[in-house]
Amino acid sequence: MTRLADAIIVGGGIHGCSTALHLALAGMKPVLIEKDYAGRHASGVNAGGVRQLARDVAEIPLSIRSMGIWERIEELLDDDCSFESHGQVLVAENETELAAYRARVAELNALGFTHEELIDGAELRRLVPAVADTCPGGVVSRRDGAANPAQTTTAFRRKAELLGATVREGVAASNVRREGDLWCVDVGADTYAAPVLVNAAGAWAGRIAASLGEPVPVETVAPMLMITSRVPHFIDPVVILRGRKLSFKQFKNGTVLIGGGHLATPDQDRNETVLDWKSLAVSARTVFELFPVMRDATIMRAWAGIEARTKDELPVLGPSARHAGLYHQFGFSLHGFQLGPGAGAVMAELIVNGGTQTRIGDLGIDRFRSFTS
Repeated sequence: MTRLADAIIVGGGIHGCSTALHLALAGMKPVLIEKDYAGRHASGVNAGGVRQLARDVAEIPLSIRSMGIWERIEELLDDDCSFESHGQVLVAENETELAAYRARVAELNALGFTHEELIDGAELRRLVPAVADTCPGGVVSRRDGAANPAQTTTAFRRKAELLGATVREGVAASNVRREGDLWCVDVGADTYAAPVLVNAAGAWAGRIAASLGEPVPVETVAPMLMITSRVPHFIDPVVILRGRKLSFKQFKNGTVLIGGGHLATPDQDRNETVLDWKSLAVSARTVFELFPVMRDATIMRAWAGIEARTKDELPVLGPSARHAGLYHQFGFSLHGFQLGPGAGAVMAELIVNGGTQTRIGDLGIDRFRSFTS
């Protein structure tokens, strides 16, 4: 049976669910197709960082747009998503790193961005009292924070459905094609047809883009996370290290979530990952070195999500360079959770109004036009 919709969204991560919600808010009736369940992969199992800090300049306008939505997330979703704003702190482990951060903040200020603030050792220790005395300072983004990723993605899906979106979970989209003026996607025994197709399929989006003649240099990756036993409260902000690739935060119950970019081996066809325990040990050791309070903690559990990373580590967001009615929203490269609310709002504006005031020109798929798979 062929079913008509205003838009078809392939992928039920935070990005697909946010786009479905914002299209529904604009009065459209989209259908969201997710082969597993909303948030099954990257969107439901990431560290939950709501971060403007340390982003590429090309995605800062989108990040700022998204932060404005995060700060009223309960009003939008009828769910607070466990969002807390205690700031995020980028720690400099030595004077060389601090000098680089000083230059970074100056560059951002010259471009008109003021969300990153250079701090000295005294302010670093006020914000993060347990940090090692050898750290000379860092950078803080005071509006940043963290949220529960599974709770957030589910809240976007639930509100989108409440407002009229159709959600199909547990059945994969297949045979994506253009028939006349409509995009058609097979979902089990049904076929959905709509004038608009949004490719928000995460680690699987590269395959869709390539099948439609727009290949992107994208790889499937599986960032790892682990949770510790409970330790006495020692930190409120989320802490980031760049030199040794680490991020972590402490929950109210005393457990600490540790991530940092180390990767598992993904098998996207089987929805499985194989953890790299040696790399996890490196992350744990780094935390123990910087925060003596952590030295008696034990690792309780570890896991990994599956997502897409582009060659330039920037997302693909915007209209197709080849096909009318086709839009891409993928490749968020291990840092897309905070961008989800804003990216969905921007995508809805592109679809409904034909443009957006949020500057995303450097994120278009046409930057890969010369790429051949």
